[in-house]
Amino acid sequence: MAFSPDTVLDLWFPDTGFWESADDFSAWIQHRMYGGMDQTICDDFADLTIAAARSELDHWAETAKGRIALLITLDQFPRSLWRDTPAAYAQDIKATRLVLEGVENGHFAAVEPWKKLFYIIALLHCEGPDHLDRVAVAEDLTEITVEEMPASLAYLAEKVRGQNARVRSIIERFGRHPHRNPHFGRVSSLARIPQVDL
Repeated sequence: MAFSPDTVLDLWFPDTGFWESADDFSAWIQHRMYGGMDQTICDDFADLTIAAARSELDHWAETAKGRIALLITLDQFPRSLWRDTPAAYAQDIKATRLVLEGVENGHFAAVEPWKKLFYIIALLHCEGPDHLDRVAVAEDLTEITVEEMPASLAYLAEKVRGQNARVRSIIERFGRHPHRNPHFGRVSSLARIPQVDL
């Protein structure tokens, strides 16, 4: 099967005008970020996701459109296809590199603000020793992105800033995303273990 960036973009960013209404945008993002796409990706996009993980689609990153499609395929699709397993996060480093390169080469600047959100999300997803540095980059990209949002999505500014702050506080405290600990077999710190009054 031949894959193209449009295969991903038509799925993830349908031309429905979802950005013209706060309610439509909320429904659109909710469906994509909280498991609503799992069945579709597992049924129809598994081969594409695997091809991206095998670096068979790296050439997509030569254009701004291709880069955002590849970013979605590496950062979002694995979370559906391999949910609750280490494989869900296995492409996070590669996705982060795509983001940082895209900021440098102008691809980030070339896409619509609702697509820019996925640059920010990928930076926050990827664990590692430079995580807080990348949170700072995400905060800078957020300010660029919210300036470009249409008036219908002005409310997103505080939501995205709040999400950045939440991730920053988690990484400052734990150095990683603790909710992934069971998937990696990592032992949670005492701070993560609920306290029981005896």
